[in-house]
Amino acid sequence: MLFNSWQYALFFPIVFALYWGLPHKFRVYLLLIASYWFYMSWNVKYVVLILFTTLVSYSAALMLERAHTRRVKRVILTLTLFACLGVLFVFKYFNFVTGAVVDFLNMFALHLHPMTLKLLLPVGISFYTFQTLSYVIDVYRGQVKPECNLVVYAVFVSYFPQLVAGPIERTNNLLPQIKANHEFNYEQAVYGVKLMTWGFFKKLCVADVLAVYVDKVFGDVYSYEGFALVLAVFFFTVQIYCDFSGYSDIARGCSKMLGIDLMENFRSPYFSASIREFWSRWHISLSTWFRDYVYIPLGGNRCGKLRHSINLMITFMVSGLWHGANWTFVFWGMLHGLGQVIENAFTGRERQEVHGLKWAVRVCVTFLFVMLAWVFFRAQSLDEAVYVFTHMFIPVKVGYLGMGTSSKCAIELSLLLLAIHDFISLKTDAIAILRHKNLPVRWIAYFALGLLVVFFSPKDVAVEFVYFQF
Repeated sequence: MLFNSWQYALFFPIVFALYWGLPHKFRVYLLLIASYWFYMSWNVKYVVLILFTTLVSYSAALMLERAHTRRVKRVILTLTLFACLGVLFVFKYFNFVTGAVVDFLNMFALHLHPMTLKLLLPVGISFYTFQTLSYVIDVYRGQVKPECNLVVYAVFVSYFPQLVAGPIERTNNLLPQIKANHEFNYEQAVYGVKLMTWGFFKKLCVADVLAVYVDKVFGDVYSYEGFALVLAVFFFTVQIYCDFSGYSDIARGCSKMLGIDLMENFRSPYFSASIREFWSRWHISLSTWFRDYVYIPLGGNRCGKLRHSINLMITFMVSGLWHGANWTFVFWGMLHGLGQVIENAFTGRERQEVHGLKWAVRVCVTFLFVMLAWVFFRAQSLDEAVYVFTHMFIPVKVGYLGMGTSSKCAIELSLLLLAIHDFISLKTDAIAILRHKNLPVRWIAYFALGLLVVFFSPKDVAVEFVYFQF
């Protein structure tokens, strides 16, 4: 069930009405039923996996609380990591690893055929697996107390607005809100609607429109060169941002209408003045997850320069692998890690700068690096990525590959609105700021945005969100 589908347009208003109509003690049961219904709409069979992960992590946390020795706690944590990551490995990485092993052995004339599993990747498995692992690790560290109510914990794992593509929530933020007795807040609900509308704009009017061009080029990349490739890479840079951040905005908006605040997952990332800053603004829930559970345990920056650089490279390569079982993702992560290592070598601690010429130049350089790195993220293989890099600067100019005038105008207008919104959001909440404008200005803005969503979004089919594949 996609956010941008008619099924969800019927599902969410029903959940919203029942949620605020029911007494507090029954709302958690409604959220559990709604969340599992939402997840089973993708594939009923895979509900077993989320149930397994939920029960394993729930039981492990309770056992950690009762364990009296460090050794026993480590055994419990190790077994939990093995069980939860084992499920993720089988469904997402088994074929990739066996293929890599066979390729390695073939280099030594040991010719084998890889054993493969024909399994569909369960939607959201990487997201809810990491959310449950952070919960268990936090209990192990003594940072949170285990949740005794299985229903409450099951909602924490399966909460439908953020279940399939995040943000990856932390225990201290989401779990207390699920248990809290919320009172309906009109302003909060209205803000949620505005946030959802902006998310739909980014998804339907920008990401899905640009996807037509991007998919056409990358679907047969060897048939294109020059400006066609440059435009495809630029469009994908915008597409993946609007697609993923659009999902996060819709998820946060839906949740806010239910009185629950999800963490902000994107904060104008393409206005970052360094790669380090980019990762403090892009997919914040994942970058902070890897910081807290991979980078810092490896030693972080509390060590020598060489070890610090190695820690960065490991963290970003694992982060790349999290996105997909392909060497292209590993290389993409390695590029970002290497970029930060080089930044650390030539620059000191970053200081807040006025948005002047020097800042603008750094933003442009960072954006160019991020855009070029996305080539590895989008390409189906390293060979495709190399082809793009070696052919995208050939002086061959083409148009928008069949796009009409209305589509071009829609793209240009949407990109302008997106840039204005994100630039304003560097200092303040661009959506909340409209609340302080006079009534005509507010309603003109709302009406214009609504018209854009209605008239310029694809009408034939609901397009999946890019990050559903991760």
